[in-house]
Amino acid sequence: MLNASYISILKIALPMMVGMFIQSVVMITDAAILNRYDLLHDLSSLSFDASGNAGLIYVTLFMGMSGLGDGAQILISNRLGENRITDIKHLIPSSILSNLFLALLFFLLVQFIIPNMLFSYSKDLNLAQKQVDFISIRSIGFFVAALMISFNAFFLAIGKTWIILVSALIFAVSNITLDILLVFGVENQIPSFGLEGAAIASNIAEGIAVIFLFVMMLKVKERKKFDLFSTFRAKKETLLSLWKVGSPLLFQGFLALATWTVFFTFIEQRSRYDLTVSQNIRSIYMIAFVPIFGFAATTKAYVSQYMGAKDFKSIRKVQYRILLLSALFVLLLFHGTLFYPEHLVRLVNPDQTYLKESAAILRMVFGSIFMFALFTPFFQTINGSGNTRATLIIEISSILIYLTFAFLFIKVFELNIYKVWFVEYIYFGVMGVLSLLYLKLFNWQKKII
Repeated sequence: MLNASYISILKIALPMMVGMFIQSVVMITDAAILNRYDLLHDLSSLSFDASGNAGLIYVTLFMGMSGLGDGAQILISNRLGENRITDIKHLIPSSILSNLFLALLFFLLVQFIIPNMLFSYSKDLNLAQKQVDFISIRSIGFFVAALMISFNAFFLAIGKTWIILVSALIFAVSNITLDILLVFGVENQIPSFGLEGAAIASNIAEGIAVIFLFVMMLKVKERKKFDLFSTFRAKKETLLSLWKVGSPLLFQGFLALATWTVFFTFIEQRSRYDLTVSQNIRSIYMIAFVPIFGFAATTKAYVSQYMGAKDFKSIRKVQYRILLLSALFVLLLFHGTLFYPEHLVRLVNPDQTYLKESAAILRMVFGSIFMFALFTPFFQTINGSGNTRATLIIEISSILIYLTFAFLFIKVFELNIYKVWFVEYIYFGVMGVLSLLYLKLFNWQKKII
């Protein structure tokens, strides 16, 4: 059973946060490399903007698979809390096969449907073509991601997050190295692939990281304890349980990122200047999600185990401890947006044209991120308890209000880009209030998964 002490919480959360921080550094490095490639070839941030918008589409679909991964983590943690060890060996193949099915579905969607969508709604057809070039290659990574998500769910559920950290390091080193080689090329040895090189680099780097994760799956002592891979068979009842818990999380993750994709599409339809400024914000924004998502995953792991053990008193204790830690780590990692935002923007985009506006928005959105950090433990308590349909309803409600205001701010009132970004406060505020109301008004502790 997981211990609720601060030290034990940090032992679970810190490797996750370091891993996510590494991922954020990779994203910032990708952005910086593509911006410098654009400057070198006088492309006016074309590759940077295309990778940003197309990358959001990829991540939106990726989050769908992550929803099933979260479902697998919740079920494995719950079975550990209930001491139903024999159920776990069927959850791993169920998770892998389900995610591979989604990977195939998303790959076909990207290859045959999304290109037409991009050309239909993009204001800049050259930008649309670049997005298609990027995502058609990047979509191959869905098949690798399917395995990565399933393996990570298992390691997180058993508390061995250091393995996820090491895989993130492997991914980061591989991706940054390959990015430099494939985007710019090496004279007389490797051709310059530009934007497509960034997509190829990410796919290869993910493949290397997954090989490491698979080797660790074979080596950890839990493989014998849970009798993993003795037979690779997904039982019908296990699949049904996984989809029952995971499908709301699938739609929840998909909708959350799809909303941001729509938001950036609204901005792209207005002006390339506003799009580039917003992509600068998006690249740096990911740093703030490091502690928030790290503690979110930790919350789910704790709540799932305590629900299985019927230890409801400890849930309240761990909620507030994670809330405090989450707030402190956001201040630690994201304080630069308050005190030196210009320096952060220059890391991503050295072009002075976008510096002042981007820095002002970064400073302004700090409050919305801090709000998110405070509300996330309560939202993830609902997920960890298995009440994933409730969080889906909360997510949809927050998204509808968010998109309504985004449309009004951008399309109707035509506010400047600084004021447009105030919609972040609306989204996080609505989600937090609805989460607290649900925990207060509904008997969520009686959920059986």
